[in-house]
Amino acid sequence: MGKQFHAFMFPWFAFGHMTPYLHLANKLAENGHRVTFLLPKKAQKQLEHHNLFPDNIVFHPLTIPHVDGLPTGAETASDIPISLGKFLTAAMDLTRDQVEAAVCALRPDLIFFDFAYWVPEVAKEHRVKSVLYFVVSANSIAHELVPGSELGVSPPGYPSSKVVYREQDAHALFSFSMFFERLYHRITTGLMNCNFISVRTCKEVEGKFCDYIESQYQRKVLLTGPMLPEQDNSKALEDRWSHWLNQFEPGSVIYCALGSQIKLEKDQFQELCLGTELTGLPFLVAVKPPKGSETIQEALPEGFEERVKNRGVVWGEWVQQPLILAHPSVGCFVNHCGFGSMWESLVSDCQIVLLPYLCDQVLNTRLMTEELEDGSRRRASVMDKDSEVGGRVRRNHTRMKEILVSPGLLTGYTDKFVETLQNLVDSNLE
Repeated sequence: MGKQFHAFMFPWFAFGHMTPYLHLANKLAENGHRVTFLLPKKAQKQLEHHNLFPDNIVFHPLTIPHVDGLPTGAETASDIPISLGKFLTAAMDLTRDQVEAAVCALRPDLIFFDFAYWVPEVAKEHRVKSVLYFVVSANSIAHELVPGSELGVSPPGYPSSKVVYREQDAHALFSFSMFFERLYHRITTGLMNCNFISVRTCKEVEGKFCDYIESQYQRKVLLTGPMLPEQDNSKALEDRWSHWLNQFEPGSVIYCALGSQIKLEKDQFQELCLGTELTGLPFLVAVKPPKGSETIQEALPEGFEERVKNRGVVWGEWVQQPLILAHPSVGCFVNHCGFGSMWESLVSDCQIVLLPYLCDQVLNTRLMTEELEDGSRRRASVMDKDSEVGGRVRRNHTRMKEILVSPGLLTGYTDKFVETLQNLVDSNLE
């Protein structure tokens, strides 16, 4: 076995990116390697509890420079609406001097990045390998980030005729289009200049999309597997939620969460509340207050709290999602199909309902419904045990879960990935 290496990690300033990067850091640290994790100062406190190897993983907080248009104190994507993303990327670019100073002082062997397209330049100057690590789906990369891609149109040779946009996806496309235009150049520049490409996925789910990326960029794509966190049995679900969930029958509760970045319009938020109420089932909805509202309570439909007070909760703060999904009373997971939530859906026992909001979430939803669930999109209740469509979806979900949780599959990916990195560092490839 070769010597231990030292890796820098510099993900996009969003918890949906920083968290899986930290899960990967844990895997590297578990194998004796050192990690320096670069992140905004404010984010460190929220991520520290994910650091399972504090002796090997050191947080290196960055000062986020002021950028006109970025609200005072905003340091992560969860602090701002998506429409202000360009100001946060500008602030990230202004941390280049801090990143370069850290590279010069600490001399890492590798640096992992995603949105900071200039990292390969810094890495090359200091004789460091750069690894573009994607935490979005290989499907999204294949559809949107290969040469000649055009938003909303499958590129030449794209390996699926099923995963395409429909008119119903217009809102998601529109809400993502400006953000996409800003990101496309950044990410493709990083792709063309980095030493290695890696993706948080596995070939059992996205093999043909990984092969397509390899053919388009003419380099090997390294897979880490879904990079799901180890279940920490020492951590329990908060009493607030365990006591509330314990009062309901097994598999009867709907849990709905739409991620840290999505902020609904008020009418969308109220429709979501009323829709869950109409199911007649107990529910927990965890979403941010809608646009124009400071709190969840002020935005709720009239009379809603009184009508659902014994069976429904709408919550505007962070919750322990994996532990909630693992609770026996939770039977359905309504989510936005962000890539992390997609994996959590697949390895849970919950039925899955998808409400995509952004472009990559639409693609993840197409992957789930067409590639994994045999196109079962017809209107049906997944909670209805007598539903033919619901039954087929449940069988397909069970089959995929059995593959993903099969002994050694996930650890096999991470072990092979770490071994490959070790060999690359040892061989001193350029």
